[in-house]
Amino acid sequence: MPSSLAGLRIIIRGAGEMATGTACRLYNAGFRKLLMTEVDKPLAVRRMVSFSEALHEGRWLVEGIEAVKIQSVDEVTTLWREQRIPIVVDPTASTKAAFQPDVLVDAILAKKNVGTTMNNAPLVIAFGPGFYAGRDAHCVIETNRGHDLGRLILRGEAAADTGIPGEIKGHTTLRVLRSPADGVFESVQHIGALVENGQLIGHVAGKPVRAGLNGVIRGLIRPGTPVSQRLKIGDIDPRGNPSYCNTISEKARAIGGTALEAILMRFNIPDASDPV
Repeated sequence: MPSSLAGLRIIIRGAGEMATGTACRLYNAGFRKLLMTEVDKPLAVRRMVSFSEALHEGRWLVEGIEAVKIQSVDEVTTLWREQRIPIVVDPTASTKAAFQPDVLVDAILAKKNVGTTMNNAPLVIAFGPGFYAGRDAHCVIETNRGHDLGRLILRGEAAADTGIPGEIKGHTTLRVLRSPADGVFESVQHIGALVENGQLIGHVAGKPVRAGLNGVIRGLIRPGTPVSQRLKIGDIDPRGNPSYCNTISEKARAIGGTALEAILMRFNIPDASDPV
């Protein structure tokens, strides 16, 4: 363990919205030795606030914090000195062997465990269903919207996935765009556009993707991305405020804040007997 909390080395698996919100909260709290890992073709919908976009653009800025794509962990130290967050294509987080993290955060939100174990780091934090705290990770964070959103679970598991999107202004399933078929998504709209119910958003395999309500396109999967039928490919916000497209959501902030809480519990409480 480093001599100060600021020296903790933290790997975040995933670089979508929830992972990015977590990275930003940790960064702003002084934890700057971060490394994010992702798949080579991310499926992030809220791309404006997802550091995974750096894998396509080379670098990406979210709320004043910049992530930069790297090819190997040899580049990490340079980016840390520049106060930037490195992100690498590494689906299995194999870089942890060389990186030797003090903390590993599984923020993939795959709703199942895709290889994270408690042996990955002195503190392993997992988001959402698919993990059992005390067996798969030291702690689990609840990701379902509602009374328990952001709850830190030290023993047990998060609530099962309901399959129903969180409610915004009375709307749930209608606000989510899903792929009508297997194929490649092509868009005729862009994030931030105001759309009306029934308006064409894009196509998959020649089949139209249409808005289910009036609002602003808050998120849209990257055009040219291979998708499967029923995959979430977009998000329409009925509040109609385009500025929300470029800021981290309350859900991501809540979950990221709990990850910060877990780290402080583990490393900042003197003589703590529990791993978390």
